[in-house]
Amino acid sequence: MLSLLLPTLLAVQALAVLEVYVPELPVVALYGMDTTLNCSFSHASPFNLSDLSVFWQLTDTKRSVHSYWASQDQLADQGERYANRTSLYPSQLGAGNASLLLRGVRVADEGSYTCFVRVEAYGSAALLLQVAAPYSKPLVTLEPDSNLRPGDEVALTCVAYGGYPEADVLWQDGGGHNLTDNVTTSLVANEEGLFSMLSVLTVTLEPNSTYSCRLTNPLLGEDGHASVTITGVCVSVSMCICVSVCPIAVCLPLTKALAYFLESKPANIQRLPTGF
Repeated sequence: MLSLLLPTLLAVQALAVLEVYVPELPVVALYGMDTTLNCSFSHASPFNLSDLSVFWQLTDTKRSVHSYWASQDQLADQGERYANRTSLYPSQLGAGNASLLLRGVRVADEGSYTCFVRVEAYGSAALLLQVAAPYSKPLVTLEPDSNLRPGDEVALTCVAYGGYPEADVLWQDGGGHNLTDNVTTSLVANEEGLFSMLSVLTVTLEPNSTYSCRLTNPLLGEDGHASVTITGVCVSVSMCICVSVCPIAVCLPLTKALAYFLESKPANIQRLPTGF
């Protein structure tokens, strides 16, 4: 009887699957920071690290991100852009921790990663990595930038730099009503994949009215807002400080800054400080 059951038992053992666990929700990592891609596995009995193999790969391309077997890292086939940027947690491997440390997160790192683990049995699981970078505080300027009076048609321009992913831009009036007509928004990516955002709202100025630009990073929440307020025949620009002048010649330096943004090539756009 045992001789009849043995082939069946061996077949079941060969098909044994190792349980591997990764986060169900996307992992959101900040640009330029280190992040950990969590992966764990359960093993019923103690094992030797020499019997453990861990492979991290890009799910779509199967490109190697990090490999470990024979009790040491095996990086000969590692993708070039991951060189000197990855490591496991060696002291925790015996406890079932196969997590990957990824240093200096880049926009190009975004995507699906698969964690493969083998200790007698074999298992795998995939997680999604999303990259986020906060935008600079929005800056609002007007065109034309001087001798403005109620009834004039002007272009309100909102600019922010150095963010990822694409931002959601919302223009509102003083009553909190959304302004969706006559709005044009464009994004330009620099060499690192970070966006500079430019949104233009065309309006007819009215006395005692406010127009605000709100910028929201879909992964991080609202990055900030800036507004323009018309009081009588004067205009004030609300940014880090509130400046009020009539006519608003103070806006000229801001317009020059905008012109620099428009004339710069994407490769030359530098990330600005993101602190508010």
